[in-house]
Amino acid sequence: MRLRSAEWFEGEGLRAFSHNARMRQLGLNPAEHLGKPVIAILNTWSGINPCHMHLRERAQQVERGVWAAGGYPLEFPVSTLSETYQKPTPMLYRNMLSMETEEILRSYPVDGCVLMGGCDKTTPALLMGAASAGLPAVFVPAGPMLRGHWRGEKLASGTDMWRFWDEKRAGTISSGDWAEIQSGLARSPGTCMTMGTASTMTAAAEALGLTLPGASSIPAVDSAHHRMAAASGMRAVEMVREGLTIGDVLSAEAYEDAIRTVLALGGSTNSYIHLIAMAGRSQIPLSLNDFDRLSREVPVLASVQPAGTHLMEDFYYAGGLRGLLSRLRDSLHLQRITVTGRTFGEDLDGAEVYDSDVIRPLDDPISPEGGLAVLRGNLAPDGAVIKYVAADPALWRHTGPAVVFHGYQDLQARINSPSLEVTRDSVIVLAGGGPKGGPGMPEYGMLPIPDKLLREGVRDMVRVSDARMSGTSYGACVLHVAPEAHIGGPLALVRDGDLVTLDVEARVLRVEISDEEMARRRDAWTTPPPKFERGYGALYYEHITQADKGCDFEFLSRPGRNPEPNAH
Repeated sequence: MRLRSAEWFEGEGLRAFSHNARMRQLGLNPAEHLGKPVIAILNTWSGINPCHMHLRERAQQVERGVWAAGGYPLEFPVSTLSETYQKPTPMLYRNMLSMETEEILRSYPVDGCVLMGGCDKTTPALLMGAASAGLPAVFVPAGPMLRGHWRGEKLASGTDMWRFWDEKRAGTISSGDWAEIQSGLARSPGTCMTMGTASTMTAAAEALGLTLPGASSIPAVDSAHHRMAAASGMRAVEMVREGLTIGDVLSAEAYEDAIRTVLALGGSTNSYIHLIAMAGRSQIPLSLNDFDRLSREVPVLASVQPAGTHLMEDFYYAGGLRGLLSRLRDSLHLQRITVTGRTFGEDLDGAEVYDSDVIRPLDDPISPEGGLAVLRGNLAPDGAVIKYVAADPALWRHTGPAVVFHGYQDLQARINSPSLEVTRDSVIVLAGGGPKGGPGMPEYGMLPIPDKLLREGVRDMVRVSDARMSGTSYGACVLHVAPEAHIGGPLALVRDGDLVTLDVEARVLRVEISDEEMARRRDAWTTPPPKFERGYGALYYEHITQADKGCDFEFLSRPGRNPEPNAH
């Protein structure tokens, strides 16, 4: 087979001469790269991303694998989307990284790639870009960090941060306790060790068939993670030689299996947005209805926080994702191909569960249904989502008066005011946290419970917003309300005191006002000004789709492929 990279290096023309001369400038002899598959290693390491602080070293191990298989590795630094530090949210930049990924793979002399990421938005961004580029691709998950510790208690990054923050505001723990928790919460490289968005999306990548078997569960600091990275580099070279591309792997059946996996894990609500966007890049139709249909069929089997009690380290030793998928074999598409070149079923052969308290059997699930529900009604005509398995069951059916905040700054300014008229039966509403209104749909959706209610012992309330929330979060939080308030969605029209009804079983979210009153309010509503006037933000604002469509850019998800560059 003729390598794609040969377009740059072979021939007698001036461009080939120039390309080879510059390789000599890099200190390379012809025998080191000519005729070998060139593998791009797209590395999201940076000095301010603790989830990826070990990826500089892992890239060396991927390179080792590429060399061992007879390929030539080229490392490319790409955008690092740090959930911890990037504001207002890395979700604003997910599509930018996907564009960067696609264009690097398209414009450079590479034959295949290894994608290195794990922090929430990096996984979907890398896979979206690679799907659009269409080359052979293997994903290397960053892996979860070790579990935290405090006074004999296991700590979960994110989940326990929210829990203890509420306790600190309620006055049940001291500032000294809080400082100790801060030091014990996150104590190694790697992504959150709960079933947050990071672990959910890397598991989805494995279920799609884009990682080596078992890769997504390995703790970041385990030596098995080193070996997996090297093996991924080797496999990328083999995929090039076999002509196996990412497009061969990403089938409609693969996406359905990924959804089933997310549901069985009790995974993050953010996965809905990302998988819809990823499927769009594969030209495979996927909608919220698909998630809700499967949610009624798939039980939650992983007892991992926030839906369960354990952490990712426990999940790994209990059998990891392969163990969980072995419980689901009868409902999976086992004949589809994966990056291994084998079938999905062959990749699962020999998988076992070693701790049935962590990975439950089908007849003893955490929840008989998937724990994620899609809601509709006059407040969310295009859908909203709730992770009800992580909420107080007493709130699954609830009607209460709205306490409305217009934008996150309004929420911060008034939520703890002693004069705020709010009770435990109220429904807290945030309008203006969506894709355009946020901007970027930040993780504001775990709306805080007012201090005065925390002191009364309240720990969960119905909360509704067009924002997202961290996959490590919990509570009766209705999210992703579409269309968002900023473009005139019904959420923008809700007023204090309006009765809001949530009914998880009936899949309903509505405000109890007449259609006529809704129309009167809509006539009085005015469009807010754009959030951005220039730069990437303006591009984002003009082209971003709503949550139910995956928050992608339309021009990236439409059919069609860019032409190969003229390397000569």
